[in-house]
Amino acid sequence: MVNFDELKNKAQDALKEHGDKIEQGLDKAGDFAKSKFSGQSDKIEGGVEKAKDFLGKFGGDKPGEEPPREQQPPAGQ
Repeated sequence: MVNFDELKNKAQDALKEHGDKIEQGLDKAGDFAKSKFSGQSDKIEGGVEKAKDFLGKFGGDKPGEEPPREQQPPAGQ
């Protein structure tokens, strides 16, 4: 049986360790897409930025950095 928690932890570790390379790959993919789909640069850039934000949320923004924790409302609210 597949242990999804273990897979999630491995994916997060890979994002922390190789996040800069993944972001470079996203930039290259965005540049390639822009070269193929003229007039769509804003949409492509937006997609690349959303992908980077997603990676930062789950893998930490920089290697060795913990992902941000969700803020909880104060007790009693």
